[in-house]
Amino acid sequence: MAAKIQMAPRQDEHGGMAKHIFVTGGVVSSLGKGLTSASIGLLLEQRGLSVRMQKLDPYINVDPGTMSPYQHGEVYVLDDGAETDLDLGHYERFTNSPLSRDSNYTTGQIYQSVIAKERRGEFLGKTVQVVPHITDEIKDAVFSLATPDVDVVITELGGTVGDIEGMPFLEAIRQFPQDVGKENCLFIHLTLAPYLKAAGELKTKPTQQSVGQLRQIGIHPDILIVRTERPLGQENINKIALFCNVEKSEVIEEIDKEFSIYEVPLGLVDHRLDQLIVDKLELSAGTLDMSDWRAMLQRMRTPEHEVTIGVVGKYIEHMDAYKSIYEALGHAGTANQAKVLIKRIEAEELENQDPEVLLSGLDGILVPGGFGQRGVEGKVQAIRFARENDLPYFGICLGMQCAVIEFARNVLGLEGAHSTEFVADTEHPVICMLEEQKKITFKGGTMRLGAQPCTLQSDSVVADCYKETEVDERHRHRYEFNPEYRNPFSAAGMSATGTSPDGNLVEIVEVPEHPWFVAVQFHPEFKSKPLVPHPLFTGFVEAARTRHQKRMAMRL
Repeated sequence: MAAKIQMAPRQDEHGGMAKHIFVTGGVVSSLGKGLTSASIGLLLEQRGLSVRMQKLDPYINVDPGTMSPYQHGEVYVLDDGAETDLDLGHYERFTNSPLSRDSNYTTGQIYQSVIAKERRGEFLGKTVQVVPHITDEIKDAVFSLATPDVDVVITELGGTVGDIEGMPFLEAIRQFPQDVGKENCLFIHLTLAPYLKAAGELKTKPTQQSVGQLRQIGIHPDILIVRTERPLGQENINKIALFCNVEKSEVIEEIDKEFSIYEVPLGLVDHRLDQLIVDKLELSAGTLDMSDWRAMLQRMRTPEHEVTIGVVGKYIEHMDAYKSIYEALGHAGTANQAKVLIKRIEAEELENQDPEVLLSGLDGILVPGGFGQRGVEGKVQAIRFARENDLPYFGICLGMQCAVIEFARNVLGLEGAHSTEFVADTEHPVICMLEEQKKITFKGGTMRLGAQPCTLQSDSVVADCYKETEVDERHRHRYEFNPEYRNPFSAAGMSATGTSPDGNLVEIVEVPEHPWFVAVQFHPEFKSKPLVPHPLFTGFVEAARTRHQKRMAMRL
């Protein structure tokens, strides 16, 4: 994979326009730095500012594309094909910041770029060191987003202060005020104030120690955001301010939100975080307007309907593995004035149980993407149940391929039909490898990735959802619907209603005689936002709502 960093001019060379916010985390991991960073981006955008978002990940992998969902969660794919951290999904759902490869850097990418320069002789015989060469490369990664049209660059540092792999990143941002001026930088540190039930009180010492570690590195936080499950109280705020050397107004409470993650920005507004940032960075910002966000939350709180969607997957026990799927279902529920209850079903369980036991009572079934053969037969069973019982079905990526396999076996009568990903010598390879993939040996960053155009059949369900016939959606796959089987499938009742513009690749299949049976090769969940739900998810949940209403009417 080629190094992606290009030398960018230092900020003072292009007018010093962009300000920089760095978000670090302490005490424990998984505090929600991504959500907090995205919320800050949202608040600044709602005040009329142009924002760019970025995540720096200390792990040595070049990108998360080859990492297990059990360790890393979902791989979030951007329009340009970058395989990135799932926090970038939060950035896109909360803000309008355009994301690209420059929005996510890892230790692996940084070192890869520096080593490539050394091999080209760019260091003129110098000894290559962490300081200044690695730290300069990290700073160049941050500067790559600081273009003249940007007001604020928000950079989140993955991991926790004290992690050995994160030290070069912390050293790089420590140097940043020397390059752009302290007045153009803001350090926000997210910490935890745990509640000890035995003692009956919140403890501020972990926050004090985390800030102490930052200060030893040379970074003095300007704002502390303290995660807590109970209100801090003025006494604890005073203590944190005193021992961490910040003003009391710079200690921001971020109490846990039980209803929705989309409440987080409003909690920060209540503590005037947006105004604090605007004042400290001397930004020319407009008045905050969160009316559309508040209206969306109000719709979420007052649903008129309820639907139950079964998500049949192989990483069900790991919530983050299908993070964008769950969020997109929630967005679609809000658009349909419905509360979406998600029943997570382990695909392998369907291989050993009667599908009726696990799938009865559902209003719709969704089968998401995945890799590897484990659980495939369970997914096929779920799809057959949905097709034969007129249950709304939505297949995504592998969920589309499994729908093709199921239809081939049980409608076309092609015994043993399969994907060559799982059975290389299958007699009926209804899913096969893309031609462009056959000569590829490296795994990382080599799939069909990113936004690809798709032409829709005008009289299809999907065209009715999108309200147009030309769309772009993000892909992440190596296998495709075998074009040799298109005519038999169409004759038997499964139509290819979405294709690549040249007509060669099948991107969408439907069963027109079914109430709602749509399966897509791409990942629509990556383009869904709470204020702009994805049309396919909206259509699916609407079909599930109709199914639920009919089911309830039959009981009366």
